Formats: sequence, C-alpha cells, structure tokens
Amino acid sequence: MIEVGVGKRDITAFHKGIGMMGYGMYFNTIDDVETPLYTRAYFFRHPESGENSVIVVSDMCFTTISVKRGVLKKLNRKHPELNLREENVMLLAQHTHSGPGGYSHYGLYNITIPGFVHSVYTQIVDGIVGAIIDASMHPAPAKIYMESGEFEADKPVAFNRSMRAYLSNPDAKPLKNTETHLAVDREMVLMRIDALDGTPIGSINWFGVHTTSVHNDNHSICWDNKGYAADFLERHILEAHPNAGQFQGAFAQGPSGDVTPNYIWDKKKKWTRGAFENDFESARHNGRLQFEQALRLFERAPEGHHVIGGLDSGLLHVNFANVQCDPVFALGNQHARTGPACHGISFFAGTTEGPGMPKAVKFLATRLAHFIRFYELRTNFLRKPARRSAIKQKYNVQGCKPILIEAGERRVLGSSDIKNLIVPGFADPTIRNLKALHPQGWDEDKPWTPHVLPLQIMVIGDIAIVGVPGEPTTIAAKRIKATIEQALLPKGIHRVVMAPFANAYCGYITTHEEYQLQNYEGGHTVFGQWTLAAFQTKYRQLAEEMAKKAHFREFLHDEAPPEFSKEELQRRSYARIVSGKAN
Repeated sequence: MIEVGVGKRDITAFHKGIGMMGYGMYFNTIDDVETPLYTRAYFFRHPESGENSVIVVSDMCFTTISVKRGVLKKLNRKHPELNLREENVMLLAQHTHSGPGGYSHYGLYNITIPGFVHSVYTQIVDGIVGAIIDASMHPAPAKIYMESGEFEADKPVAFNRSMRAYLSNPDAKPLKNTETHLAVDREMVLMRIDALDGTPIGSINWFGVHTTSVHNDNHSICWDNKGYAADFLERHILEAHPNAGQFQGAFAQGPSGDVTPNYIWDKKKKWTRGAFENDFESARHNGRLQFEQALRLFERAPEGHHVIGGLDSGLLHVNFANVQCDPVFALGNQHARTGPACHGISFFAGTTEGPGMPKAVKFLATRLAHFIRFYELRTNFLRKPARRSAIKQKYNVQGCKPILIEAGERRVLGSSDIKNLIVPGFADPTIRNLKALHPQGWDEDKPWTPHVLPLQIMVIGDIAIVGVPGEPTTIAAKRIKATIEQALLPKGIHRVVMAPFANAYCGYITTHEEYQLQNYEGGHTVFGQWTLAAFQTKYRQLAEEMAKKAHFREFLHDEAPPEFSKEELQRRSYARIVSGKAN
C-alpha cells in the first residue's frame, strides 16, 4: 500500500519593482500583493519496495531547470535518506502570469524582469524544499482514487484562442469558427487521496486553461484562476471535514497551449477578458467553475477507479537542438529534424489576451526577417562549409517562421552584435534591457533558452503521469498522449495523464499543421516545424523503456543541461542592471 504525506509553503517572493513572468512586457511589474503564492507537495512512499516519489504543484509561471537543480541539491544535502532523484521528483507549475520572474538561469526569460533575481529564486527553492520535507515527515497509509469528467458545454471556463490553427489539424473536431469553447480538452482528471479511515488528505487535478484571467496591466502578485480554485476547494473540504486540517488541493495544468479563460472582447483595452471587467473578479469566477468541477469529481471518486500498485519513474535528457524524428510522426518525412531554438515574430506580437509589439513594429520586424533570410541564403555559398550547412539547416528546420531571435546561436535579427543592434534602445525598454544584458554574459557559450530538456514519466500505482517541459496545444498533447498510451496501456497502466510545465520550460509544442500558420503558439515553437514529431519520438523511447522490467531498462541520455556559475548570474543580475553598472 502506498503511503502519502502533504505539505504547503508560501513562495510569494515579493520584490517591489521587478517584472512578472509570463507576458514578457517591461511595464508588467510588481507593486503589491493581491494573494499569496503557494507550493503544494505530495510525498508518496511504497514501504514494500522502499521507493519514494514526489509531485509538487507551485503557483508560478513555469518550472525551470535551475529551480529543480536547487531543490534536489538542498534536499540531498539535508535529507539524503529520502533518496530523491531527478526522475522521482516532478515539479509542476500552475502557470500564473502574475508572479515574480527572475528565477531562470537562462537569459531570455529575464529580459523584462530585468535580470536574475537571487531573492526570488531562493524563496521559491526554499519553499519547495520545505513543503517536500513537511510532506515526508509523517506519510500515512492511503487510498488513492482517480476520477474524470468533462465540463458541461455551457460552462464558460475554457476557449481556444487559435481557432484557425486548431481547425487546420485533420484530427481536430469539425467545428464552426465560433465554437471555441468546444475546441479544447474539456476533461478534468482528478486524483483523490484519503487516509484509511476516509479522512481526505489531498487531491491533484489536471485541466488545461491558461492562468491568464489577470492581464498584463496588473501590478499585484496573484495566484489567478487556479489559485482561487485551490483556495475554494481547501476551504470547502476543511469545513466539511474539520479533522482534515492538512488537506491540500492542487490545480495543475493540462494541455493549455491554445486555451484561454478569456472570451469577451474588451473594446476599451483591446483584448479579450473574462466574465467581469475587473480581472480579479474574472479570475475568481473562472476559479469557482474549476473548483465546482473538481468538487464533483472529488465526491464521486471513491466510486471510481481505485489506484493499485507501487511507485516507478523514469526520465530522459534530450537535446532538442538535434533530434532526428521518426518518419511515423513526421508525415513520412525521412529527413525531419529539429534545430537550435529560434523565436518567431508572431511570438513577440502576443495574443488577443496579451498583445505584444505594436503592429507597425511587427510589420517592420517581419520585413527585416524576410530580408535576412533572403540575404543569408543568397550569400551562403561564400561561407565556410560548417556555417553554410548550419544556415541551410536552420531554414529547413524553422520552415516558414520569420525569425526574430536565434536563442541557440545568440543572435537578434541575424546579428550577434547586440549592443549595436539597428533598433535603438530608446525606442523600446525591452531592447534597452537586451542591450544592457548582453555584454554582461549573454555572449557566453550557452544558449539563451534551454535546449537539453527532461522528459519524465512517473507511475503512481497504475497511473502514468507524463511530465512535459513546455506547453503543448490541445491536439499536440492528444498526439503525445496517444503515443505513450500505445506503449504503456498494454502493460497494465490504467490511465495516462498529461502534466505540462514540468521540471523545465522550452515554450510551446504545436502540431506541424498549426506551425505553418505562425500564430503566437507557432512562433514560440522554438525547435522548428517538427518539434512535436521530436517529442513523440523521444516520449515513445522513454515509454518503451518504462514498459520493461526495471533491470532491463536503458535510458540513453543525450547530455546534462549546462551549469551556470555564480559569476555569470551576478553579471546579469537584477541588482546590477537597475543600478546601471551593466551599462
């Protein structure tokens, strides 16, 4: 029988004036706190095998490699007896866009903060470690149930924000352009955990909708819709079960890449919003809808699937800058592959719920990107063979994407001389920050966003939870899930659960069809048009190993993610940038 313990810590990390993580807008800074941010830990122990597993769900935009490394280093230093490793710890984020940034070691994610903020990083790591330790102190024998159910069609909880891209998929539901509420995965999956006497210990549910009810003109830290939902559930369970004082109810993400809670056009602000003009009211309303669905599933869970079995986990490090895709997942293409990360113009232009660069700037940047592509290809014969091959492969891999930033090659609009970029710093504060950050370590030999990513599958009883280090769209997640199910369901797994924003973050994962339209999601699918095929290729590899007996497995890692030194981080820290020392 599996034993379970839970823990919860505050990770609000209030630091007045720093940028929030999510919208990437220089003016989206922190002034105060609307709600605290929490991290919730679930510690699973199987006494018969001696194996432990941990799932953590945090109120933050996304998990980073640096945070997980910091957590594991501290846990293994202080509590080596817990035997927690990279493969048996899964860190998830619920994806609020109204929390502090600056906790990634990769520079591109820190442009609008601006810089690395050590105090934010430390509070997040310490909070997660504390929650895990609390959860591990007194795990109790538990009964675990799984239940699922779809939101009713009239519940305004989730909408597809990239309908044209969604409908480009041959396996998408045949819908009208106006039926955006049906072009999403409306199923919520919930795990209920009880003590043997029936006292609720905790729950985790997975449902895909962006945690963006609060927009980029906000200056208050907020847990947004999923945080409100968790608060509603925890209060309700405590009232119904006064002896369940330690109950934790986490609302994790499901496939949400193209899914928004916003569906009403705000003529004044020129973006979509939720049910109310006040964003916090909209977040509470959406959170209540998620809470009500979770409560329905929670209450009927004991009549649902009873989870049986032990604990298992596997993890594979993959360098997505260089994956040869299986033709089965690449429309039969024998040469489909990925390449170093490139961010497209449409990514920086934003979405209908979070606009980015102005249309005039987008037009100019697109023209420049097309000119650079034309110039590089026409003059490619003049270059050395290695560079010639790299440029040819870049455009083959990235396809129709107008490229603004080559995060892998550390270039902007084709130039590595960032401080002398043709766009002046006074034209845009983000460009100013970019020019200030670059001489302070951005010209190092590391990419600006992660290329080596962890793919993880954690098995709790007969449930396989798939940790995805990014945000797949509705159909992309459906295809990944089907790939893994093919390997695991015949081996006794009852259900496969998709868990995005796990352990690291690489941006979006769109289908090949969606990518060709270069909406926001396609512009942020950084490894090129065959990114999904690469994820399917590697997840199948991982799942097939997991289907074997433990002593027969062989996880063929590419390499470990690079380490960043204290000196590198200090050179491009928030304190150094805002003090002017970086100029």
